[in-house]
Amino acid sequence: MISRPTLGAIALAAATLCAGVAHAAPAGSKAAEVNVFIGTGGDGHTFPGATRPFGMIQLSPDTQVRHFKQSYPWAAGYRYEDDSILGFSHTHFSGAGHSDLGDVLLMPTGDELKLDPGYPERPFSGYRSRFSHKDEHAEPGYYSVKLLDNDVDVELTASERVGLHRYRFKPGSTAKVILDLRSSIYDYAGKNLWSRLRLRGSDTITGMRETRGWAPGRQLYFAIKFSRPLQAHQLLNREEGVEYRGFAAPGKTPAEKVLVEGKALEATFDFGQLQDAPLLVKVAVSGVSEDGALANLDEMPGWDFDAERQRASQAWEQALGAVDIEAPQPMKRMVYTSLYHSLLAPTLFMDRDGKYRGPDNAVHQADGFRFHSTFSLWDTYRALHPLLTIIQPEQRNADFVRSLIASQQASPYGILPVWQFAGLETWCMIGYHAVPVIADAYMKGIKGFDPAQALQAMTASAEYGPYGGLQHYMKLGYVPIDLEPEAASKTVEYAFDDWSIARMAEKMGNKEVAARYFKRAQNWRNVFDPKTGFVRAKKSNGDFRTPFNPVQSNFGSDYTEGSAWQYSWYMPHDNAGLVKMLGGDAGLVAKIDQVFDAKVDPTVYAHMEDISGLIGHYAHGNEPSHHVAYLYNYAGAPYKTQARLQQIVASQYTDAPNGLAGNDDLGQTSAWLAFTSMGFYPVAPGTNEYAIGRPFVERATLNLPNGKRFTVRAVNLSDANPYVGSVTLNGQPLARTFLRHEDIMAGGELVFTMQAQPNMAWGKDKRARPYTQTAY
Repeated sequence: MISRPTLGAIALAAATLCAGVAHAAPAGSKAAEVNVFIGTGGDGHTFPGATRPFGMIQLSPDTQVRHFKQSYPWAAGYRYEDDSILGFSHTHFSGAGHSDLGDVLLMPTGDELKLDPGYPERPFSGYRSRFSHKDEHAEPGYYSVKLLDNDVDVELTASERVGLHRYRFKPGSTAKVILDLRSSIYDYAGKNLWSRLRLRGSDTITGMRETRGWAPGRQLYFAIKFSRPLQAHQLLNREEGVEYRGFAAPGKTPAEKVLVEGKALEATFDFGQLQDAPLLVKVAVSGVSEDGALANLDEMPGWDFDAERQRASQAWEQALGAVDIEAPQPMKRMVYTSLYHSLLAPTLFMDRDGKYRGPDNAVHQADGFRFHSTFSLWDTYRALHPLLTIIQPEQRNADFVRSLIASQQASPYGILPVWQFAGLETWCMIGYHAVPVIADAYMKGIKGFDPAQALQAMTASAEYGPYGGLQHYMKLGYVPIDLEPEAASKTVEYAFDDWSIARMAEKMGNKEVAARYFKRAQNWRNVFDPKTGFVRAKKSNGDFRTPFNPVQSNFGSDYTEGSAWQYSWYMPHDNAGLVKMLGGDAGLVAKIDQVFDAKVDPTVYAHMEDISGLIGHYAHGNEPSHHVAYLYNYAGAPYKTQARLQQIVASQYTDAPNGLAGNDDLGQTSAWLAFTSMGFYPVAPGTNEYAIGRPFVERATLNLPNGKRFTVRAVNLSDANPYVGSVTLNGQPLARTFLRHEDIMAGGELVFTMQAQPNMAWGKDKRARPYTQTAY
C-alpha cells in the first residue's frame, strides 16, 4: 500500500500547481481542473507530459532510465520524487505495471557538450539536468520546465502524431541538442536490435529503432525537423566490441556523416548563438517507415507553438466536456483528472495515409476506421471501455472494436489481442478480454463494425487450445493447476468472457453459440469450494490442490496478481450463484465484510508489487478487487456498498502526486473513480446495467454522444451523510439498485438524497437487484 501524503505534502503539491498559474489553462475551463501530476508519485506510473486524447505521441520528461529489474518505479519514465531530468522522449504508457517505450530522447544543452546522461546524484556528470517543481508546469496538452544545469527553458505540446518542443537558451550560449537512441524505458543490454539516423538537408533528421522489449521486434520510425538550419552536427555509433564492421562509408568523422546505422546511436546538433530567439523542434513517429514519419510531420505544417498549444488545449476541453462536474475541491480535480487519465489509451497507431503495423509485424491498410493499439485489456475491460461508450463518440468506440478485429485477422495465432501495443502482442496477463469489450459495445447498440465478423473473432479466441490452458478448460470445465499456472484465476476469468460471448450471440439470434457459451460461463462453479468459501485451484484429477492458504500469492501460483481473498468474488455475471454458494444473502455480506475488516500484516503481500491499496484483503491498487464493494447490492444490502465506497475513496485517492493507490493501468483505476463519483459502476460489462453506489459529487452532467444529457444530482451530500436515503429517476422513485444503459442514453436526471443513517430497506427485495445469469 502506498503511503498517504501528509497535510504538508498536499500543501506543497498545491503550491507547485499554483506556481504555473500565469501559464495555466483558462480559469473555469475543464483542463484547468486537471492535475496531471496525480499518479506521478508513488506507484501510479502516470506521466505529466503533452499528448492529445488517445494520441500517438506522448511527449514527456524522463527522470531515470534503469535496468528493467530496477525500473518498476519509472514505468512511465518520470517520477515526481526525482530532481533531475534525463531528457524528453516521445512515447510513454500511462499507469502500466510493466513498461517499455521512451523513444527518441532529445535533450537541449548549452556550451559544454556531454555525450552521456551522467548520474542523478552527481550534478554536471552528464547531459542530465537538475530541475525544481516550482519551475515546472503541466496541463492537458502542455508541459514546461526550466533545466537548471543546462540553463534552458523547455516547453512541450503535441498534435496526434507530432510532438513540438520550444527551447529558450541562455543569451550568449551556444544552442545544442542531443539525440540519444540508446535510451529506453525498462532497459537492458542488447535491447536495441538496430537503429538508423539519416541527415536530410540542413534541418531534418529521420531514423528508426527496432527493440527487443515487452513487444519483441517493435519497429519505431521518426522524423525530426528543426526551425533553424544546423550549423554543425555529429552522427555517432558508440557501440563497442563490434566484431565485423564492413567497409567504410563516405565521411571519415561524425561531423561528415549523413547516415549511420548500429545499436548505440547518438547525435549532436549545433545551432550557434540564437540570442533571444527560441529553437523549435518537431518530431513525428510512425510504425511503418521513415517516409511515413515524414508525411506525418505535415499534420503540423507551421511553427506557431502557441497556436499548437491552443489546439491541444481545445482538443482536451472538448473531450473533457463530455462531463460537467460540480463538487468541492479537491474532489473536482480528482474526478477531472480521472477523466483525463481515462482518455489517454487506447492510442492511435496509424499513419495519416491509414497504414499501420499489425501483430504479424507486417504493414496493413486501415479502410474506413482509425487503427488503435495499447490495449491493456485485463485492466480496461472492467470500467475504462464501458466509460468510453458513454463519454466518447460512437465512431471512436467502433474504431477500437475494428482495431481488435483487424488484429485478430492479422494475428499469426488467429486470436484477439491480449495486451497489445505498437500493434504487437506481449502476451501479458490472462483471459481473452477483448471479448467483453466487443460484447459490451454491441449490447449497447454501437454500430460501425460487422457483428458476425466480431463474433467469429471472439469464438476463435475462446477456442484456441494452446492459449493459457484452454484445451484443458474446454475438456475439463476448468484449468488444471498441475498443467497450467494461475489456473484458478484463468478459470473464473474465462467463464466471464464466455458469458459475454453468449450475451452477444443471444442478441444476434445465434442460439447454438449462445447455449454453448452460457454453459461454459458456469465453469466458475467447478473451482469454487463451498466448504472454505473460496475459489481454489484444481488438479487434473478433479481434486483441489492442497495445502490451501487463502492468503498465499505469488507470480505463477494459483492466482494472477492476487490471493483467494481477492479472486473468490470473480463471477460478476452470476452473483446470485455466489450468494447461494455462500449460504444466502447473509453469507455473502459476512464474507465481503471479512475481506474489508481483516487485520492484515502488510508484509503478507509485500512481495507482490501489484497488490497495493490494501483495506484488509481488499486491494484497490489491483483490478480483481475493483467490483467487490458493489457486491453487497446483489445480497440486498446496498447500504454496505455505500459505506465501503466512502472508505475506499477517502483512503485511495488524493489530489497529490501519490494520489493513486497503485498503477493506473492505462486508465482503469481512474475510470473506477469517474464512475463511482457519479454513483454507479459497471460490475459486469455486457449486462447493460450499472450497480448503484453513492455519489461523491454534487452534480455530474453527462453530455452524451447522442446529443442528450443525463444528470446525477446529490442532495444533502457531505461527509456526515454517507448513505443513500432515496433515489429518483426522472422524478419517479427508483426501487432498483441498478441503472440501465438505456436510462442514461435516453437523458434525464438521477437524484440521490443523502442522509446520516443507512436505509436498510432500499434494495432489499430480490426484484430490485442487478442482473445475474442464474436466478436469485
